[in-house]
Amino acid sequence: MAEKRPSTQTTLQLSIEGGHKADQALLMYGTKASLAAELEMSRTTITNFFARRSVEQAKFKKICRELKLKVEEVIEAAVEVDRGIEELVKKLRVAIQPSIKEDCGTMQVLDMGQPIELTGDRGIYTNVNILEKLTRLRSEREVLQNCEIEEFGRLGLGRTIGKPIPGLEAVQMHKRLMVLGKPGAGKTTFLKYLAMQCVTGRFAADSVPFFVTLKDFAEAPEQPSLVKYLVKSLPKGWAIETIEQLLAAGRAIVLLDGLDEVREEDTRRVIREVRSTVNGARESQFVMTCRIAAKEYLFAQFTEVEVADFDDQQIKMFVENWFRSKNDLSKAERFMARLKDDEAIRELAASPLLLTLLCLVFGEEGDFPSNRSDLYGEGVKVLLKKWDAKRNIQRDDQYKKLDVQRREDLLSYVALQTFREKEYFVKQRRMEGYIADFISNLRDVDPDPESLRMDSEIVLKSIQAQHGLLVERARGIYSFSHLTFQEYFTAREIVFTNDIEHLVLQIHQPRWREVFLLTAGMMRNADELLLMMKRHIDLSVKDDPKLQEFLQWVDRKTHSVKAEAKSVVVRTYYFDRALDLNRTLALASALDDRALDDHALDRALDLDLDLDHALDRAVALDRFHDRTFARLHTLVFTLTAQRSEFQCQFKQLSDRLPNQSQKNLKQWWSTYGKQWTEDLRQIMITHRDIGHDWQFTNKQKQCIQQYYDANLLLVQCLNSNCYVSRHVRQSIEDALLLPYEKLKIENVE
Repeated sequence: MAEKRPSTQTTLQLSIEGGHKADQALLMYGTKASLAAELEMSRTTITNFFARRSVEQAKFKKICRELKLKVEEVIEAAVEVDRGIEELVKKLRVAIQPSIKEDCGTMQVLDMGQPIELTGDRGIYTNVNILEKLTRLRSEREVLQNCEIEEFGRLGLGRTIGKPIPGLEAVQMHKRLMVLGKPGAGKTTFLKYLAMQCVTGRFAADSVPFFVTLKDFAEAPEQPSLVKYLVKSLPKGWAIETIEQLLAAGRAIVLLDGLDEVREEDTRRVIREVRSTVNGARESQFVMTCRIAAKEYLFAQFTEVEVADFDDQQIKMFVENWFRSKNDLSKAERFMARLKDDEAIRELAASPLLLTLLCLVFGEEGDFPSNRSDLYGEGVKVLLKKWDAKRNIQRDDQYKKLDVQRREDLLSYVALQTFREKEYFVKQRRMEGYIADFISNLRDVDPDPESLRMDSEIVLKSIQAQHGLLVERARGIYSFSHLTFQEYFTAREIVFTNDIEHLVLQIHQPRWREVFLLTAGMMRNADELLLMMKRHIDLSVKDDPKLQEFLQWVDRKTHSVKAEAKSVVVRTYYFDRALDLNRTLALASALDDRALDDHALDRALDLDLDLDHALDRAVALDRFHDRTFARLHTLVFTLTAQRSEFQCQFKQLSDRLPNQSQKNLKQWWSTYGKQWTEDLRQIMITHRDIGHDWQFTNKQKQCIQQYYDANLLLVQCLNSNCYVSRHVRQSIEDALLLPYEKLKIENVE
């Protein structure tokens, strides 16, 4: 009797020429996603087809039929696959499922009281997006040439380009994937999600998942090979040869987490092991995570992608998932409503880690702290106390000497030094110098320069590894992980050193805005700071006669209006609208947003300002066109209908206009138009005190804009829930936008 041969299954793959034909056919058809949906196949199968990987014969032919391709013209070869590997995969998937669910089924970060489910009906996982085409800062020169805040946004991050794609799709497209990301970007959570999706059959159902924390692998007893370490994921009884067979057959997906967390002394061995395993398993899939710029140029065969920040939809989904797991969806609605009203907190929410912090705080308090500095302070303390402990990262001895307050003091000192110099990205030696300056004054610290240098390097590396408030953006270049933290620590240092005089000198610098708000919120009593700001603002326009004349006009117009709104609101309304600063009455709204809903105030003010704008449009008619006289007649009709006491003058002015039906209107305009509009302006100035042609220079325009912005910042500080005495608050509001002479008379300068 003949020996029974093992059953086989034929697979097919595209030839090189066949791949080109398939790509052309797809352009006519649509997308891979639509093709997968139409054929009811997994995205992995479709991706493998176009990547010229082996696909089951029946599925291969079905795809070809849909794309109208002839199989014999696009086929590369038929490959016989041993049915035995199929049985092995099934057994291994069952064997590894318990450990995957235990290691990857839940997450617990920071000060969460208990683990929370990652997937399922009560899971909090939110799909991440991947930046497929990645542009990152790789060199010292690139970073230092592009370190202006405008280039990086408030998150203080290097710019990335490329259209984000779902993370799972990126994994399906690449067999070797290096997933990079900032601290707390969700890299580990993403790998855990992949493992759970695989083991439950929703992704790569024909493969066996292995989840490896590279730090644990590096520190494992007896330093096993990576393949031998994979065997430990399985129950006892499985041989290393079985895993090697699985890897060689391309039926494993190996998830390697946290390359950046491997100790320096272990890095070389870990890299060697990963490379060796990858080279021996060319058909299996590997996904590795690493912090941006922590390990560069090490794995040429891996495609680098970056985890994108959360967008608005992802934030909403995460928040809903989080509070659904807590059986409190109403709190999710309140969270999103508050987030919509606060752009600064919204910026924090783009980071999954910081969004987790926000959910923790909101879950406990039912709201965000009204004082923003309290919120940032809570986040900082959680990071400093919990981040390293939860990740089980060993601390260096020198850093242990600094308790939580001293660490905050150190970061505050570094923040102020760097922020003053616009140093958002700092060379390592310079950063270590700042750290050395601080720790040199601590007890039991060796003052020897070389010892200080070594200690400061240890402290810097520890801050980066343990809580990510300082991160290495590129080789030898460091920054705060988030601009908000640099601003928070800068404000903290100013408060602790009472350095408000130097702060006030920065009042016209937009980049200091958040520092002012945070400083006011942190101070026990902000009277001195706010009064100093007010005086500096007033002095900035004191010596310019033209600007003082304008402020005097604003004050006169304020007193000419009969309205129930506070004088300061009317004053800001005239100031804003007269200069057309395009701030949608920001200052008036900051003072009293309800006042602008007062229709009586609108009627009282809009008449003057609308006529003023109409006059400007009339005077601006420097050349004749068909609508010129229609506009002028409409304007004069409006004016003559307003005030009886000078209606006669407007009537005389109107009579000087030619009838629109007359001939030679263009000639009349050329001869009399300029004088007529100037006479109109003078009448408006005399009788309504509007129509002034201020003719500010560019320097004066810049100065008045800075004056306005500084006053807006002052009011925002008053509104920031800072502690300020009632008398000081009232005196500042009463004296807002007044000319300097009136400030002296009323003794509020």
